[in-house]
Amino acid sequence: MFHKEGYKIIIVTFIIVAAIVVTSDKIDISWVKYSLQAVAVVFLLLILQFFRNPSRTTPKNDEHVIAPVDGKVVVIEEVFEKEYFKDKRMQVSIFMSPINVHVTRYAIGGIVKYSKYHPGKYLVAWHPKASEENERTTIVVENPTYGTILYRQIAGALAKRIVNYAEVDAEAVQGEDAGFIKFGSRVDLFLPLDTKINVQLNQTVKGGVDVIAMK
Repeated sequence: MFHKEGYKIIIVTFIIVAAIVVTSDKIDISWVKYSLQAVAVVFLLLILQFFRNPSRTTPKNDEHVIAPVDGKVVVIEEVFEKEYFKDKRMQVSIFMSPINVHVTRYAIGGIVKYSKYHPGKYLVAWHPKASEENERTTIVVENPTYGTILYRQIAGALAKRIVNYAEVDAEAVQGEDAGFIKFGSRVDLFLPLDTKINVQLNQTVKGGVDVIAMK
C-alpha cells in the first residue's frame, strides 16, 4: 500500500523509468544499456519504498502516547517550549532517514486545539536549531485523560514539503494519518513534565505501534 501523497510522484517516476528502459534498449554497448536500466529501476524502487504506507493496528489508549513516525529517538530532554505552552515540557524527538516510512500519525486521540505552519530554513534535521528555524508545522492535541501534547513536523535538508492534515477543532484519532513529510525529516513531541518516558536515546521506534510515553 502506498500513501496518497505519493501517487503523482510514483506515476511520473514510473513513466520516466519506462521511457529510460525503452530508449536505452537501443544502445549497442551492453554495459551502458544495462547500467542505465538498472539505475532507473533502483530509483523507482526507492520511490516506492519511500511512499509506502503499511497498515498498522493501533490499540487506542488515552494514557499512552504512541510514536507518531518511524525512526530513531535522537532527543529526550526537558526544554522550554516557547511557541504554545510557554513553559517547560519534556521533549522527545524522532529522526526519519529517507528510507523510513514518512507517514505522520496522531500520537494520541483528542481534539486539535492548535495547528500552524511556519516557513523556514532546511538545516539538517538533527541540527539543534532545526526545531525553531526550519520549515515546520506545530500541532497541539488535547486529550481529557492524558492532557495536552504538542508535536512538530520539521523539514530536513532533503524534505521540501510538509503535509499536515490537522485542523483546529477536528477530532484526532490515535494512530490515524496526521500528515506526511517528503524525503527525510524529524518530529518533536512536547509532553507534560510528569510523563513517564518509555523509550531511550538511539532506540528505533515504529509509528502507530510503539509507546513513547505514558501517565
